Amino acid sequence: MLGCAVGVLGGGSWVAVAAAIGEDAEVTAEAPVTGEPADPPLLDRVSPSLAAVEVPTAAPTSEAPATESAPEPTGPTPGDRCGDEMISVEVRPQPATTPVGSKPTFDLVVTNVSAVPCTRTLDKQLQEIVLLDGAGNRLWGSNDCFPETSSDVRTLQPEESVTFPVLWGGLTSSPDCATERTPPPPGDYVLRGRLETRTSPDAALTLT
Repeated sequence: MLGCAVGVLGGGSWVAVAAAIGEDAEVTAEAPVTGEPADPPLLDRVSPSLAAVEVPTAAPTSEAPATESAPEPTGPTPGDRCGDEMISVEVRPQPATTPVGSKPTFDLVVTNVSAVPCTRTLDKQLQEIVLLDGAGNRLWGSNDCFPETSSDVRTLQPEESVTFPVLWGGLTSSPDCATERTPPPPGDYVLRGRLETRTSPDAALTLT
């Protein structure tokens, strides 16, 4: 029917129809805009944004452990003061058995029992020997009636001994010599010595 219309209209009308058809074709070629977003370019879909890429952080480095210093030696140092644990004190009665009323000698012996030389004050006022009966009662002391004083500081070599003889008059006594002095009766007694704070083991004394 369109062909018939073209034929009827003739040459001038054909041009108008053709122009109209061309305009419709151009309008039809333009696709209508839809509400859906256009797909991103292929490169954007393949390569992620740098902002979205997580950059690996460096692993924390462990600090080297602190080197422990070697412990300082705890043993005695040569030339230091002789501590009580570095010396021994001993009483040696001469003789160990003696008649009542006699005057035996009691030796106070101080020995450096450590492995190094050490220094100790050996003043007379720091030395003492006491006589005890079997019940532990004090009967006599070397500093009671005739105390002595001196200034005596010595360096003792390992195993070196120093002897201080004390003469006993054979009579009892008390501090400051405040009581009557009498000879103790026959029997078994104990001698105990000290140098300042270091005491000796008990030594036996027999009076006959």
